[in-house]
Amino acid sequence: MPGARPRRRHPGAMIRWSLVRLAVYGIPTLLILCPMGLFLLSSFWSMSGNKMSHSWTLANYRAFFANASYWGIYLQTIKLAGIVALFGLVSGYIVAYLIWRQRGPLRYMLLLFSVIPLAMNYIVKIYAMRGILGFNGVLNSALVWSGLLAKPSTMFVFNQTAVLIAMAVIYLPFAILPIFLSLERIPHSLVEASADLGAPPGQTFRRVVLPLSLPGSVVGGLFVMVLSLGDFLTPQMVGGSQGFTFGRAIWSQFGMAFNWPFGAALAVMLLLAIAIILIAARLLTRYRRTS
Repeated sequence: MPGARPRRRHPGAMIRWSLVRLAVYGIPTLLILCPMGLFLLSSFWSMSGNKMSHSWTLANYRAFFANASYWGIYLQTIKLAGIVALFGLVSGYIVAYLIWRQRGPLRYMLLLFSVIPLAMNYIVKIYAMRGILGFNGVLNSALVWSGLLAKPSTMFVFNQTAVLIAMAVIYLPFAILPIFLSLERIPHSLVEASADLGAPPGQTFRRVVLPLSLPGSVVGGLFVMVLSLGDFLTPQMVGGSQGFTFGRAIWSQFGMAFNWPFGAALAVMLLLAIAIILIAARLLTRYRRTS
């Protein structure tokens, strides 16, 4: 009504609303941003004997850029994570699409089976992959039985190939789920309308299904790539000395060399790579929406 006074909130309601906002913004800040800020600060410190010196220095970053071996591991890890993400994106899309095409309870039963590994212990999954890829594992036994190999091969374990295969299999469910959810949001009426207008199934997929499922596909690929970049346990357990990655380099600085400032600097460099990847993915999805 004209001239009516604005409605005042009850003080108790305002306090409750303030507490909710404090929890929503404060908890992520405390648990995520503060540790990241501490890592960033400690990357500019140094070690003086067995003690950490809080004097500001760029020595950790200079040591990273001056050491060609760290650069090589850094770029090799990004390449490895990119290949794993590409495999997860392609394989995850195929699996998610086939599940999405099903009807009735079968669709969600298949989805459940595909994401059950997410609830399994990570160590169990790694040991399962070692049982598959090992010298006397399932894969070697199958290849010898089929006649493709004369004897078991070590090409599937304790090298970069083993790390690639293990990561691709372990992180595949992280790609399937967001891709399926993006496909699930596509109105079935759009697919039916495309078919009614005479478009063949391939054209309907290219013009309707694929563009509308692109955001979920990008998210699935990012999940796999980010997880692969920071993984140090899988390369250690299935890669051996030949499966050294940047995650293992960071872990060695914290867990073995006890050079926490240098380890923090390496972690910041890895975080920088992840940030660049996220920005590139954001620009890609925005370009696809406007084009």
